[in-house]
This record gives sequence, structure tokens and C-alpha cells, in this order.
Amino acid sequence: MDETTSPDNTKRTPPFNNLYLLSGLVNGFNNSWMYFLTLTFLIAGYVFFQSIALFPLMAILQSKGYSHEQILENANLLFDSKALGMDQNLVLLLELGMFVFAAIGFFMGLKYIHKKTITSVLTGYEKFRFGRFWFAFLVWGALLVAMVLLDYFLNPGEMTVSFNVQGILFSLLIMVIFMPIQTGLEELVFRGYLVQGLAQIFHNGIIPLFLTSLLFGLAHITNPEVKEFGIPVMLTYYCCFALFMGAITLLDEGLELAFGLHFANNMVSSILVSSPHAVIKPYSIFEAKAEDPQSEIVVWFVMAALTFGIFWMRYRWKNFKLIIK
Repeated sequence: MDETTSPDNTKRTPPFNNLYLLSGLVNGFNNSWMYFLTLTFLIAGYVFFQSIALFPLMAILQSKGYSHEQILENANLLFDSKALGMDQNLVLLLELGMFVFAAIGFFMGLKYIHKKTITSVLTGYEKFRFGRFWFAFLVWGALLVAMVLLDYFLNPGEMTVSFNVQGILFSLLIMVIFMPIQTGLEELVFRGYLVQGLAQIFHNGIIPLFLTSLLFGLAHITNPEVKEFGIPVMLTYYCCFALFMGAITLLDEGLELAFGLHFANNMVSSILVSSPHAVIKPYSIFEAKAEDPQSEIVVWFVMAALTFGIFWMRYRWKNFKLIIK
């Protein structure tokens, strides 16, 4: 690792061997108050959109016979198309729209407070590597299609075909436009911004990886599937998924693979199979009658192992110390 020169003209060795972590250190400013303010902007953007949509949606639910207490006890009703009596695609648009305002808040903090570029948080290289993004999307998307078709033919009673061509096409259009914002923001914040920031405190990547993976899990704790299947099962799934994406981010010294994988996971799985407990409910090809989260976690581990093996062979990863430092 090359030495850098400090303001007092003394040379010192950078604390990171990882180009991605180093990118967070050398680009822009990294005062702790900047992180606090930028995350405040992000949350404010998210809450701002919710506050706009909240009262009309509550009024619609109450007109459908739901009491104020019922809505408070189950906030997921606010984005339940059946409870609202609204088209699924309109509800989908409202759900993903929240992330647009959150992204605006985050980008404002990044640009005007930290003086950082988006590229410096996306990758340790000069440019975002789109080839890696699309490769990860195709690999994970293909595995999802294979697993769903296998499940459909092996267990035909657990899924039914629910094919609304017009609805699916509009769902795809909405997700192609807005889901990169949703998944990209989550990757930028949890696998990028926070990992790079915490690495400057701990001088390594492994502790930030575990901390942000736990935060990622906790951020999804209000999802409807958590209420249905329990915190232990779903928190395990979310944290393992986050650990996997964080590990490949550090190994590959950029977010491209994790971003592509996350985008494929949310979009392809949503358009393939809908379930009553999913947080995102577009029009889909299949409708699940029953869910077994424990079995799905096992399947996920198989997919993650296959994906890691494919990435490892294609990109010839050798320096596993990049996960640590």
C-alpha cells in the first residue's frame, strides 16, 4: 500500500488495503456530525413522503370499515391493496415512491455536507463497473427463476398461476424505474456509506460488516412477514443476506455485485411469486398458497453458495483479507 502525506508533511501508511474502504477515507469530509446530519436528511425525506400519503390512506381504510385502533395495531394495512380497495400497481408506486424522497435527502447530504461523489461510495474504482452489476443481476435472477420453477413442478399445490399480462407489464415498468432507487439506496447506505464511515473508527472492515448487517436486519423488522413468521427467523434471513452482500462488496472492492444481486432479488422474486405476507406486492406470475420460511432460508443458502462460487471463479478472488482490512 502506498504511503500518503498528512497535512504536517509526514508520511503515514493508510489504515486500509481495501480500495473501497480507502475511497471513503480519501474522498470528501468525514466528521461525525456530517454522518448524523446526512442520515437525518435521509430519514426526513422518507417520513416526508409518508406524511403526505398517510392521512389519505388512513381515510380510505376507515371508509372501508377499519377503525383507527386497527390501523395503529397493523400499520401494514396502509399499503395493503386489498384492504384499501386500490389497484396493486398504485400501491406499489406509493411504496417505492418513499425511497425517492429518502434518496434526495441522502444525496443532498453526501454532496453538500460531505462533499463526496456518488461514485466514491459506490466503488473503489474510478467508474461504476456496470458489467459486474448486470452479471450479478443475471446470475441471481436465473437462480431465482430456476428455484421457483422447480418448486412449482415439485409442489404443484403450493402455487397457482396468476397471470395478468397488463398488470404485470405495468408492475415491471414501475419496478424498472423505481426499484433501482430503493435497492440502490439500501446498498449505498448499509453496504457503502455506513461501512466506509465505521471503518474509519475501527480501522477494519469486519466489524462494520457485522454492525451494518445487524442494522439492515433491524431496519426491516416492521415488514409484514416478520409479524407472520417471527423475529428470529426473519432477522436471521435479513442479517445473513446483508452479511453475504457486504462480504462480496469488500472482496470485490465495490458495490456493483451486491447492487445487481439485490435488484434482481427484489424485482425478479416479486414479479415471479406474490404472497399475502410480502412487503412488496406487484402483479406476479405465480401466487403462493403456503410459505415455509425455514425451507426458504435453506434454499437461500444454497443459492448464496452457488453465487459466491460463480463470482469467485469469474473474478479470481484471492485476497480474502480484503474482508478484514
